[in-house]
Amino acid sequence: MASSDKVDRTFGVNYVCQRCCQPLKLDSSFGSLDDQTFSELSAPMLSHSNSSSTVHLLQNDHKGNGTEEYEISRKYIAPVRLTESGNGFLMVGDSSAGTTESLGHHLRVTSRLFDIMSDQSDVDHPLCEECTDSLLDQMDQQLKVAEDECKDYREFVDQLNLGEENEEDLEKLEEELKELEKKEIDLRTELQHVTEEQAKVQESLIHQQQEKEKLQAEEERYWHEYSDLKRQLLLCEDDQRSVDNQLKYAQTQLDKLKKTNVFNATFHIWHSGHFGTINNFRLGRLPSAPVDWTEINAAWGQTVLLLHSLAKKMNLTFQRYRLVPYGNHSFLESLEDRSKELPLYGSGGFKFFWDTKFDQAMVAFLDCLQQFKEEVEKGDTGFCLPYRMEKGKIEDTTTGIAYSIKIQFNSEEQWTKALKFMLTNLKWGLAWVSSQFDNK
Repeated sequence: MASSDKVDRTFGVNYVCQRCCQPLKLDSSFGSLDDQTFSELSAPMLSHSNSSSTVHLLQNDHKGNGTEEYEISRKYIAPVRLTESGNGFLMVGDSSAGTTESLGHHLRVTSRLFDIMSDQSDVDHPLCEECTDSLLDQMDQQLKVAEDECKDYREFVDQLNLGEENEEDLEKLEEELKELEKKEIDLRTELQHVTEEQAKVQESLIHQQQEKEKLQAEEERYWHEYSDLKRQLLLCEDDQRSVDNQLKYAQTQLDKLKKTNVFNATFHIWHSGHFGTINNFRLGRLPSAPVDWTEINAAWGQTVLLLHSLAKKMNLTFQRYRLVPYGNHSFLESLEDRSKELPLYGSGGFKFFWDTKFDQAMVAFLDCLQQFKEEVEKGDTGFCLPYRMEKGKIEDTTTGIAYSIKIQFNSEEQWTKALKFMLTNLKWGLAWVSSQFDNK
């Protein structure tokens, strides 16, 4: 193959900064370092090796023996691997061999230089310019700190040297030290007392905390009891108000009842046309108004009960007869003949009109009413009934006409009028008794 076709197979080698890993471009002066320069660079920095060993290492490098071990740890960067040519042939020759030997020598020298620098310091080389400036700044700060420390040490040494001349100050310091030690002992004693007091206070605090919890439990129980009693009080107040209202109502009813006449409320005597009535029961009978005998019997029962009640109120005991109120079958009992009963009730019919016991009973009742009048007049001479009664007849004082209370041999009109006058007299007697015994 012709020499004009030879291709230059040499490659440049790039180094990177050991801190920022940026590629570096080395100065051309690094390639022309000789043994003397290496000795000068390594002599001041290597304390554990001499210049002869360094020269020996450099001489070994010039021999090109890359398999020998060296005392310096090198950071060797392998050259770029030579690739084959495009036609499959490797270019060899005298000129290329010289170039390769020069490149290897250059790499070994440069690598040796960086290894020496890295081995003699804590920083790996090579470094870029920026990292070197930063490293120098840090070293300047460390230098400044070291200078300040040296200055302080120098001042301390000067003070120690002057201490011999200030023995009096030393004695004062010793006395002050003793006083401080004494104070320390006192303070320790006081601290011990304070610690004991603190322990007592802590124990007391625990006890007070227990008392507090106990009081809180008692307070909670108290509030529960208070709430329960408050609820009971409210219920009692409600009950009391209810009882007061009931009492007021009862008192009102009592006052109303006190003002109410029992006889007037129980026995209402009035009139309905020609009939005298008691509790709305008509007493009498007319041809134009044939009242049923059950109503007449009921009216006679109410009349007997009223006169009996008035006599009992006055503690009056009738002579000759005793009133027996028995509803619509009331009767009078003869005191002279106990077996003789005079009925104040009838059933009508022909036989009834010829039965004289009914007439005798009405005459006997009128006699009892006359006895009541006489008893009242004993206590009140001014008492007077509107119609005079005598032997079964009632006289109208305004006209002087007397009406028989018997039904036999009498007209129904006169019998009805006599019964009406009799009820009127009874009403007057009821009014007098009510006025006399109203407040008793």
